Amino acid sequence: MVKKENLPTKICLVCQKPFSWRKKWQLVWNDVKYCSERCKRHKN
Repeated sequence: MVKKENLPTKICLVCQKPFSWRKKWQLVWNDVKYCSERCKRHKN
């Protein structure tokens, strides 16, 4: 098991805030660009 502080992180393209890996993104982590649905909807 990996500790929370050792999880991979990315920077959201919209809000520019860091976000951590989540289990639901396990198979698509390389494709994740936004930290939330809200950022995904407001990407322009």
